[in-house]
Amino acid sequence: MIVDCAMYRDGHRSEAPEDFSEALAEARATGDAFLWVGMHEPTETEFEHVSQEFGLHKLAVEDALTAHQRPKLEVYDDSLFVVLKPVMYDDDTDTVTTGELMVFIGDSFVVTVRHGEGAALTAVRQRLEQDPDVLRHGPTAVLYAVSDAVVDHYIEVAAELQVDLEELEAEVFAPNATDSRNTKSTAARIYGFKRQVLEFRRATSPLLQPMDRLAFGQVPFVHERSQPFFRDVADHLTRANEYIEGLDRLLSDALSAHLAQMGVRQNDDMRKISAWAAMAAVPTMVAGIYGMNFEHMPELRQSWGYPAVLVVMAVACVGLHRLFKGRGWL
Repeated sequence: MIVDCAMYRDGHRSEAPEDFSEALAEARATGDAFLWVGMHEPTETEFEHVSQEFGLHKLAVEDALTAHQRPKLEVYDDSLFVVLKPVMYDDDTDTVTTGELMVFIGDSFVVTVRHGEGAALTAVRQRLEQDPDVLRHGPTAVLYAVSDAVVDHYIEVAAELQVDLEELEAEVFAPNATDSRNTKSTAARIYGFKRQVLEFRRATSPLLQPMDRLAFGQVPFVHERSQPFFRDVADHLTRANEYIEGLDRLLSDALSAHLAQMGVRQNDDMRKISAWAAMAAVPTMVAGIYGMNFEHMPELRQSWGYPAVLVVMAVACVGLHRLFKGRGWL
């Protein structure tokens, strides 16, 4: 459905037009106006009217309707098509979700198509309307404002992930981190966190090339005075990507440290088991010999036979215990 529609003249908002064709013809005639149509999850019928009025390319229209696109920049004869993926982070469930935002830019129009619950453009539109100097750049100003809002939110989400990662690192290196009750939950949290970071990278990494083209290349329908603004967005996007790559590396290090701790704990457990088995082997061996019922046994002729054998077994066990204790096996 159409969420908002307005005509902008010389950096200021005008009344919403009743007819797209007349408004677009008027904007092209004056040269200092453009039409901005904002839509949220339009149906095929709703979007067909808009696409016909503005002459949008059918491939871009198909992408805008079906969504599930990666960030990209496509140049067509009559318009520019940009796909952005806003990111939202739910701190309660530790999950990263992505929406989709498509922007069509023409000589005198902008059409924004939003999918998902996040990344509403109302605040972006209001903030842009308060800056007529930027808004005078025409449709490019809308693309810049939308891209800037999406990329700045990337940095905010990355900062929230950093806080949660610090908590996870504290859990990994806690004294009881290798307890059997905590081992599985910690490993599951690390893997789950890596999945969230991967989902985040799918939204940010492919956007680097489109932003570089907007900032440094000659792209149709982009006002030349807007390139410094896109360079600022590209710089923020680079910082967000570096932030995310750092999170991914830290998660890999945390996982390696956790697995190493598990290996050390397993080695300690094996040493303890081996030590106790060795101590149990001495009396077992002696008892096994006595269980063979030889005809001439010491205790049959000497009263101190059995006590002596018990003392030998006890001394052997105590000696082995002190030996293993000194080596840190127990």
